[in-house]
Amino acid sequence: MAPSPAAVAVSSNLPIVPGQLPAATDRYSRWVALLKVVLPVIGVALLCLVSVWPRLPLLLESVRAGFPAIDLREARELRMVTPRYAGLDRYNRPYAVTAAVGRQVPDRNDVMALERPRAVMTVHGGASVIVTAATGVYQSQAQLLDLFEDVNLLHQDGTRFVTRRAHLNVSEDTAEGHEPVEGHGPSGDITGDGFVILSKGETIIFTGRSSLVLRGVKTDAPAPAPPASTRPPPAAPVPIAPVALARRSPTAPLRPAPPAPIQSAAPAAAATT
Repeated sequence: MAPSPAAVAVSSNLPIVPGQLPAATDRYSRWVALLKVVLPVIGVALLCLVSVWPRLPLLLESVRAGFPAIDLREARELRMVTPRYAGLDRYNRPYAVTAAVGRQVPDRNDVMALERPRAVMTVHGGASVIVTAATGVYQSQAQLLDLFEDVNLLHQDGTRFVTRRAHLNVSEDTAEGHEPVEGHGPSGDITGDGFVILSKGETIIFTGRSSLVLRGVKTDAPAPAPPASTRPPPAAPVPIAPVALARRSPTAPLRPAPPAPIQSAAPAAAATT
């Protein structure tokens, strides 16, 4: 609604009081006063920035090093420290699988990638078996453990098997490997191209070319000959003089044989004239 002409005439005839400025003039004065303060501050800041600009990259690098870097792979994967899986096998014997670090495989909730895994199982007869490795993969639902690099299997009796890869079924207490394996124990040493553990851990089969060296087995070896310096010298042969047998008639009496003439060993004397 437009103001009436009378109201416009009244507003235009209002007197201006000294000391009171219009609103536009007041805002302009405040803006000028603000710029008088802000502009010097900006100038000083620019001078400081120019002086520290050569050292700015080093300063930013030190600040960046103070904050830990975030690995995107760890952000996408579930990471656990010292995970532990324990349970009973199908023969109601306890087992446990532990590791230093465990990472869940993407899109597989039951598969864990393990660092320095360690499995403790109970085999036939109640003996304990400890299996360690550098890395491994464990399937919790299927109770399958795959071990890689520096796989060591230690039996309670002191027997140790070393290989590069092994596949364990902790629910069945069975294991197998298709890499060269070495075994050392109280009874001897054995090597093979692979191994298979069956019958709830009671039977171990070494596949491929295998060799076994048993300790404590004695073999019939010939006695060593004494040194030549300790043998007595052989005795000189003793000459036996021939004995002449006298022939006699059946009716002749026995008579002693006449003594043989004694010959002097001295040389014969020369003939004199």
